[in-house]
Amino acid sequence: MKKGIIFDMDGTLWDSALPVAESWNQVLSQKEGIDKKITKEDMYQVMGKTMDIIAEIFFPTIEKNEREVLLKECCQYENEYLSMHGGVLYPNLENMFLELEKTYDLYIVSNCQSGYIESFLTYYGFGHYFKDMECFGNTGKKKGANIRLIVERNGSFEAVYVGDIQGDYEASKEAGIKFIHAAYGFGTIDDIVPAISKPMDLVSAVKEVFKE
Repeated sequence: MKKGIIFDMDGTLWDSALPVAESWNQVLSQKEGIDKKITKEDMYQVMGKTMDIIAEIFFPTIEKNEREVLLKECCQYENEYLSMHGGVLYPNLENMFLELEKTYDLYIVSNCQSGYIESFLTYYGFGHYFKDMECFGNTGKKKGANIRLIVERNGSFEAVYVGDIQGDYEASKEAGIKFIHAAYGFGTIDDIVPAISKPMDLVSAVKEVFKE
């Protein structure tokens, strides 16, 4: 059976907290009656959550329909901003892709909005490394369901999910696949799992997980 690696985005492939906060603040600064500035630290607190939950956390006093409109505008501009400015890549990321693609198919599944993954791939020119991708914004489904969707529509391959927070681990269990913790990211895992301290460690870690 073929094997594949499915990546989380934030805290696993890059840190986009600062440019995302900058993009949202540009939108918010043009809105009358909204006196809020989002910091990089605020973004760290919500990384990994779905966009509807993030909007509830940031704008709890705004009526739901208005909040949804504001969220859509923030996300659209965020995608544009990231496709022009990028974020902070973790070390030797492309070298890791180059090594892994020799043996495995690569995928991305994130809780982000539609277009976010594409912004990452566009800015860095990484699109050719990945066979498929999925996100909450496209399907409205949680991460575990989207992981399973990727596996099923790409031939039911043996898969491992690489993520940095507890929610990523729970999603991998829900999807019924293996997990590797990107311990250099934003969170910890409340269980004993394989872990890497930098991206290039994945080259050897995935061989152990797949028992090659």
